[in-house]
Amino acid sequence: MVKIKDILEGKVTDEEVKLKGWIWNIRFGGGIIFIILRDGSGEIQCTVKKDVIGERFSELEKLNRESSIILKGKVFEDERAPGGYEVRCTDFKIVHIGEEFPIGKKKHGPSFLLDNRHLVLRSPKYSAIMRIKDSALHGAREWFRENGFTEVTPPIISKNACEGGSTLFELNYFGKKAYLSQSAQLYLEAMIFSLGRVYSITPSFRAEKSRTRRHLAEYWHVEAEEPWVDEEKNEKIEEELVFHMIQTVLKERKRDLSMFRDPKTLEKISLPFPRIKYSKVVDILQKNKYNMKWGDDMGADEEYFISSKFESPFFIQNFPKEAKAFYMKEDPTNSKLVKCADMIAPEGYGEIIGGSERETDVNILIQRLKEQGSDIEPYQWYLDLRRYGSVPHSGFGLGIERFIWWICKLDHIRDTIPFPRVINRFYP
Repeated sequence: MVKIKDILEGKVTDEEVKLKGWIWNIRFGGGIIFIILRDGSGEIQCTVKKDVIGERFSELEKLNRESSIILKGKVFEDERAPGGYEVRCTDFKIVHIGEEFPIGKKKHGPSFLLDNRHLVLRSPKYSAIMRIKDSALHGAREWFRENGFTEVTPPIISKNACEGGSTLFELNYFGKKAYLSQSAQLYLEAMIFSLGRVYSITPSFRAEKSRTRRHLAEYWHVEAEEPWVDEEKNEKIEEELVFHMIQTVLKERKRDLSMFRDPKTLEKISLPFPRIKYSKVVDILQKNKYNMKWGDDMGADEEYFISSKFESPFFIQNFPKEAKAFYMKEDPTNSKLVKCADMIAPEGYGEIIGGSERETDVNILIQRLKEQGSDIEPYQWYLDLRRYGSVPHSGFGLGIERFIWWICKLDHIRDTIPFPRVINRFYP
C-alpha cells in the first residue's frame, strides 16, 4: 500500500503497488479505461486494459466519478501522463459505486459551488490549497518551537473587546452578555508573565459587514507575545516566522504550489523585508490621486495599490495613534504615532500581520479606554498585568487565510478555508 505522493516523488517506480482512493475522472476508450485516482495526497493516472483484466473489465464500466476503489498495478514513468507517472493496473476491487456526481464539467456559479462546498472540497485545487495550508501551519509551529515559544490555548469566549466593539459577535452566556474572540492577544499577554514567549493558533471572529474578496467572519489566527521585546525586534520575529513558513511550503508543497504560481517568485524573497513609514505611504497615495488624509487607516484600495508595487512582503511602520488600538505604545519621539507595523503581502494582497509594542503604563491604558468610550470593569484583569511586574513587551497576529490567499495567488479568500463564513453564508 502506497500513497500517490510517493509515486509522484519517484519513490516506487517500476514497483508493484496497491492504491486506495476515489475516481476524480474516468474515460472509456474501447479496450482501455483511463482513471484519474485521488487519495488525499495527490492524483495519478491509472490505466486498466481489457486484455489484462479479462471478463471483469465490464464491472468498471458501471463506475461514476467519485466512486471508491482499490487498484493494484505497476508504476511506470511516462511523460505523457499527468504528473509524469502512470499505474498500469492488474487487479481492482470496487468499494462503492457513487451516484451521479452533481458537480460536472459544466460551469457552476459561486452560489451553487458554495452550497455544495462539502463536495467541491474534493477537487484537486482545494486539496492542494489545504495541503499548502497544512505546511504553512507546520512551518509556523516549527519556527516557534525552535525559537523558544510555548503554545498556549486561550479562550474564544470573552467579556471584553480587543479590536473594537463594532465588529463583535455577541452571544448569551448563561444569561450574561459575552463575545466571540476577535483576538487572543490580551490573554497571551497574561501568559508571558509565567511562560515568557508564547503563541497560539485559534479561530477569531469579526462581525464586519463587508462583502470584499479579502474578508472572512471566521478565520484562523496565528498570534504571539514576547516579553522584553520592543517593536524593532518584534518585526524581526515576524519576518523570520513568515520567511520560514514560505520556505516550508516550498520544501514540502512545491508541486501543489505550481498549480497556482511559479514557485520561483517565492524563492526570490529574502530577509530582511523592506520597511516604509506610514507618512511616506500617505504621500505616495496622495500623489497618485488617492483620497487618503494623514490620520486615516488604510483601506483595501490603498493597500492594493501600495502592495502591488512590491515583490516581497514589507512593513508599514508608525501609524497614527487615533487609527490604532488602545493597547499600542505611544512613540516616544512623536506622541501622535504608535510603535506598530503592519506586514503587507506583495502583488496587491495587502495586510497579513498587525503587530505592535504594547503600552506598559496602567494609567495610560485606562485613559485610552475612557477616550474610546469603553467600560473599564471588563478590563480590570488586563490592567492588573501592568500593576504587578509590568515589563516591555510586543506581539502580533497573522491571519493564516490571508497568508495562503497571497502565496497561492487566489482570487478570493474564501478559497483558503474549507467552509467559509462570510456575511451572507454559514451553510454548510
